[in-house]
Amino acid sequence: MKEPFAKQIPHKRILHGTEYIDYYHWLRDDQRNDTEVIKYLQLENDYTRYIMKSQNSLKNLIFKEIIDRLPLCEYSIPHLNGIYLYQSRYEHDKEYPKYYRRLCTEGEDKWTLILDTNVRALSTSFYSIGSLKISPDNCIIAIAEDFLSRFQYNIQFFDIKNNFWYSEKLYNAYPSIVWDGNSKAIFYVKNHQQTLRNYQIWYHKLGTQQTVDKLVYEEKDDSYSLNLYKTTSKKFILIYISSTVSTEVRMIDMDFPDKTPEIFVYRRFNHMYSIDHYNDIFIICSNRDKDNFALYYTEKNTQECNWKITINGNDGAIIENFQLFRDWIVIEERKNGLTKLYQISWQDKNIKKNITLNFNDPIYKVWLECNSTPFNNILRYGYSSMTTPDIIFELNMDNGNQCILKKTIINNFNPEKYKSEYHLITVRDGTKVPLSLVYNRKYRKLNENPVLIYGYGAYGNSVESDFCISRLSLLDRGFIYIIVHVRGGGEFGQKWHDSGRLLNKMNSFTDFIDVTNYLINFNIGNSNKLYAMGGSAGGLLIGTVINLSPKLFHGVVLQVPFVDIINTMLDKFIPLTTNEYEEWGNPEQFNYYRYMKKYSPYDNIKSKDYPNIFITSGYYDSQVQYWEQAKWVAKLRKFKTDKNLLLLYTDMCSGHLGKSGRYKKYKDIALELTFIIALAYDNLPNLAF
Repeated sequence: MKEPFAKQIPHKRILHGTEYIDYYHWLRDDQRNDTEVIKYLQLENDYTRYIMKSQNSLKNLIFKEIIDRLPLCEYSIPHLNGIYLYQSRYEHDKEYPKYYRRLCTEGEDKWTLILDTNVRALSTSFYSIGSLKISPDNCIIAIAEDFLSRFQYNIQFFDIKNNFWYSEKLYNAYPSIVWDGNSKAIFYVKNHQQTLRNYQIWYHKLGTQQTVDKLVYEEKDDSYSLNLYKTTSKKFILIYISSTVSTEVRMIDMDFPDKTPEIFVYRRFNHMYSIDHYNDIFIICSNRDKDNFALYYTEKNTQECNWKITINGNDGAIIENFQLFRDWIVIEERKNGLTKLYQISWQDKNIKKNITLNFNDPIYKVWLECNSTPFNNILRYGYSSMTTPDIIFELNMDNGNQCILKKTIINNFNPEKYKSEYHLITVRDGTKVPLSLVYNRKYRKLNENPVLIYGYGAYGNSVESDFCISRLSLLDRGFIYIIVHVRGGGEFGQKWHDSGRLLNKMNSFTDFIDVTNYLINFNIGNSNKLYAMGGSAGGLLIGTVINLSPKLFHGVVLQVPFVDIINTMLDKFIPLTTNEYEEWGNPEQFNYYRYMKKYSPYDNIKSKDYPNIFITSGYYDSQVQYWEQAKWVAKLRKFKTDKNLLLLYTDMCSGHLGKSGRYKKYKDIALELTFIIALAYDNLPNLAF
């Protein structure tokens, strides 16, 4: 079977006085019903299957390895809501969770099934639960479900006691739901019909149709989006209005839900803050004085000048999260790229205790779990590393006693076989860029191991060095797995993010290239068997890197990559465009257009050799539209001069996150790993065969 070549139809665009012709614009179909486009995508899928069919046994083996490592059944730690404990369970051979509950006074044999989402998913090829909220009186479930993989949710209501579904359905919703105090209504977020931006807050009374819902708030500025939370005190519902660099919070008093939401602090450029309320005090996490945030408190909603300092932030540590308890405030902080927890006293703000962990992992992730009972000073938190599966702890903050509530069991896994490392690598401008790596001790050989390098570097998001069950199939075949924490992420706070966005974005790409060259120079792996992987904005990273250094890698995998940045950021009707100007820039402004033109993967394809490339796409993807990947592959086929593989696989039933389901989600991962492993061990042909 020959590789498919897309036809060329010129589509002209004039921007900043320059004419640009896009020959593959025709592959864009917003309605997703163009038979010619569908035929082309299916041809690409057929070609990928044809090339990969020789590796079906390896793919099936890798999939089986991953599934066999999973425990037969998986369960959540029981969560208290009033007088009931709730638990979700993945049972053997079931793709989706079942939900159970029992009275907290009853024994373990009294769990009752209240909802089976496997039944909800029977009639669809994709199913995802965005949110599931139990009413305060424990009678009703409000559930937000996505049946198309476009982050467009329907909200429905289930009466637990009487076992029936309410007739109404709330369409076009975002999965952010908060019950009112009397369990008779919810506040929810609605998406814009076209851009999918979460821009409105609505109030829905149970038992009525969506057409009579009350609009509570609408955000007019399309660079901002909305979310809903309830304070720890349960006295306020918080409307979070956020852009990439600014925040505003409005409060709904639970005792007066019909009143207009009150603004806590008006938005202003580059001011980000979050709040919570407990013990009649507001706690505020704000970057008004420190880029990496400080913690303040006030007894009532007063002007900023009346805020009192609790934790004075510093440039070397980032406050990422906090939770409130009766006597303690727990802080989640990131320092040198690693997270830690500590607690401070409400009464004496100088009393500070580190929450210690008896682990020797050089890299790890620590996080705050859901803590629904703040009055008892019992903290639940999690721990994971590249060699340690997730562990959930429970800590009595008053006396320091702690125990393990849950330890994730991985079948056929011995942590002693693996080793992780953390290094700081100096790149071309003198910046020290961290990398995390892990390997199987048995197979570690200087200058011989194949290496898979992963990168992201956007939105201030940190790539965590935690456990990954599918990664073991690489490590047990001799691979070294490396994460390069390039600039643009959040590993070192706001400055790290700022130095890898807007007119500093090139730093992300050169960081990745420089660290890879360091690995070559110091014989960390086989220089002829280097592979790279990135997804979404990380796909932009890899797509740009192979334009800048096409001979650096033997093969790359790009998962739903963001590769047509200029065309996308020019289109205000595509989801995510307008509220991401602060991340990428607006190409209607010449300085941003000129800078984007330097690195845009689609715009910088040249007649030259490229590595072996595997691209995944989701036909219903609302975050990175499928046509970005289709156009990029079509143009690459036209220009590349090598005989290496170029494969595009579009999942015609899913979106940005791929397949849904406990088991099904690993099918695409097994295919991606098969591509890398087969290349490393010379089992895949090139186009010359």
